[in-house]
Amino acid sequence: MNPQSAVTAIEFVQRCSSTRRGVRLARWLAVQQLDAWGIPYGSPRSDAAALVVAEFAANAVTHGHVPGRDFELRLRMGELLLIEVSDARGEREPETPAPVAVDAECGRGLLLVAAVAVAWGVKARPGVGKVVWAELHPCD
Repeated sequence: MNPQSAVTAIEFVQRCSSTRRGVRLARWLAVQQLDAWGIPYGSPRSDAAALVVAEFAANAVTHGHVPGRDFELRLRMGELLLIEVSDARGEREPETPAPVAVDAECGRGLLLVAAVAVAWGVKARPGVGKVVWAELHPCD
């Protein structure tokens, strides 16, 4: 194998408290890590990743919260940027995004994720819970 053609994945993992503060921290840590990996803060890719992390983390806190359990943020940079947020509630999976009323105050988050991601989905978490994931192009 040609060493220049090989893609080496690099990874960042952080557990965050299942609180609104934990959601903010996850988003901040994600954009800081992406900047360190060469995806500049404020760039379209950084903003898209921040949106995905914020939505998944907010959903983990709102719908996946189990008292005393944190959620986990995982970023993996390879050919695609993989974003994963894990929580402890495996029985509550995100619903497929559907159109929402113009005056609705919620329900657009996963539609936005679907708009910026190459793909996204849910898988079982080893042990307990679920992992919500999305793949994004790391470059424009």
